[in-house]
Order: sequence, then structure tokens, then C-alpha cells
Amino acid sequence: MQLSREDLLRAYRQMRTIREFEERVHEEFAAGNIPGFVHLYAGEEASAVGFCLHLTQKDYIASTHRGHGHSIAKGCDVRGMMAEIFGKKEGLCGGKGGSMHIADLAMGMMGANGIVGGGPPLICGAALTAKTLKTGGVAIAFIGDGASNQGTTLESYNLAKVWNLPAIFVVEDNGYAESTASSWSVAGSQLGRAAGFGMPGYEVDGHDFFAVHEVAREVIERARNGGGPSLVHVRFARYYGHFEGDAMTYRHVDEVPRIRADRDCLKLFRQRVIEAALLNPESLDAVDQEVRSLIDEITVAAKSAPPPTEADLLTDVYVSY
Repeated sequence: MQLSREDLLRAYRQMRTIREFEERVHEEFAAGNIPGFVHLYAGEEASAVGFCLHLTQKDYIASTHRGHGHSIAKGCDVRGMMAEIFGKKEGLCGGKGGSMHIADLAMGMMGANGIVGGGPPLICGAALTAKTLKTGGVAIAFIGDGASNQGTTLESYNLAKVWNLPAIFVVEDNGYAESTASSWSVAGSQLGRAAGFGMPGYEVDGHDFFAVHEVAREVIERARNGGGPSLVHVRFARYYGHFEGDAMTYRHVDEVPRIRADRDCLKLFRQRVIEAALLNPESLDAVDQEVRSLIDEITVAAKSAPPPTEADLLTDVYVSY
């Protein structure tokens, strides 16, 4: 599928925004400016953007504890996200959720989730709603390789298949379930699991935006047209530890520098579109500068924004139907 120049620039801008956002959060957390716990998505940008470029506001996603990239790719406001991570009142969730609980239902982002395997049951509900109301929407659960062992995930595979839901399960395998190599911690093949539940299964290089985008197009179109659920196993690498502060003593010292040099999704994207004369270096450089200026601006604003007040403490605790 040939992307237009506008689509290519949009894809690059989203991936660059995720990268710069995560790099800045890394710096601010290390400086002690961010409360709570943080898990970064840097290095994995092509997966979130490759899938979410096909989605509209009628579609829903559910994320993991490593949710910043998915949120940005689905269209969440980065200003509100940064404020949320800094625990400020103007954050997307009023400063009460922080990094692991960013959500924006108006954008179809059902939330980052501190529960391992917490997303798949949520998207089954969203997919059932889309099917029942005939909205044409789809629902995607981004899960980690470690979450693929959870009963919540496996039960969701079963439910999605039995009810033929427009659901897609994206297993983002960054090589480590926390600090244990996924080759040891996750028994069996992801494609074998898909086959066991009667779902089509795909495996794709998560460093290659174009490969991810094409597989995403196929499974999303299939779901929209009543073809039921699919599983996609995305392989790539994360650039930082499982959490911020993780010393990564379980990884070879050359692993991340080597991947950054040879398999970085942003570098590969730039190289391909420039060689194919689809975009010129100047237009990509301009995006880089615009995004860096935006991240500077929203970081300064988040630092100076007021925190929630005492009066905000008990708001959003109960819901009325």
C-alpha cells in the first residue's frame, strides 16, 4: 500500500513525537522531577504508529504499563499527557493517574494499565459494542510478551474467536518480560497460540514501520469486514529498562547501542523514504525541529502547572449512570 506524502509525514511526526516525548521523560525522571513510576516506549514507535494510522475515533485501543507511545499514536493530547505524568491538575486524568494510567475515552484510548494482561478483556467489550451496534469499529489490545501468559489474555482470545469479534491482539515482544529474556519466560510460539484459538497469526519486524503498517492494514480490514480476531507478534527492542531506574544488568552492554545504530525505526524510515524520493531530508529535519520545540514547550508548561487541590481528592471516585 503506497502512502501519500502527507501520510508519510504524519507517520514520521508521530514516531518522532513519541521518541522525543520519551527521551524528555527519561531526563526529567532521572532529575527527580516526575513522581510515581515510569516505563518508556522508546525504540518501539513503529508498532503503535503502524497500527494506529489505520484507526479512527470509532476504534478503541487498550494499552499496557508502557503506554505513552500508544496514547500519542491514538491522538491523545501530548500537552495533557505531559501534565498528567507530572501529576498536574490539567493532565488528561486530572493528575491522578500518572504514567501508568493515562486514558482518553473521547479519543478511543481506553487506558494504559498497570495490570499485566488487563487490556485484552477491555477491548473485547469495545469490540462487542462495535459488533452489536454495527459501528464498523475495531478494538486493539497492545500487550507485552509477558502478558501473553496471563489467563485474562488467553480467555480474551477464546471469547473473541467464539463471538467472532472485530478484535486484534498485538503482542509487542521487546525481548524481555521485565528482566527475563522472553525466549525463556514465554513458553511456546505466539503464532502457535493464535492457531490454537483458530485465529490468523502474523509475525512482523517491529523496527520496520512499513512492514507493521501493511500487516496492520490487513488485520484491521479483516476485522472491519466481519472476519473476526487476529493476533500479531511484533518483535523489536526497547531502549531503556523495564522501568526507569532499571540498571539493565541482564542485557549485554552493546545491545542497545548496536540496535540504535543498525535497527532504529526512525533511521530506517528516513533512509527508505529519502532513497525512494518520497520525502526530502529538509522536510524531515523540519519535523524534528518542530517536535523538539513542542516537547520543550509542554515540559515547561507541565512543570509550572498547578497540582490537584484538596477539593479534587474525592472527584472521579464514583460514576453515575
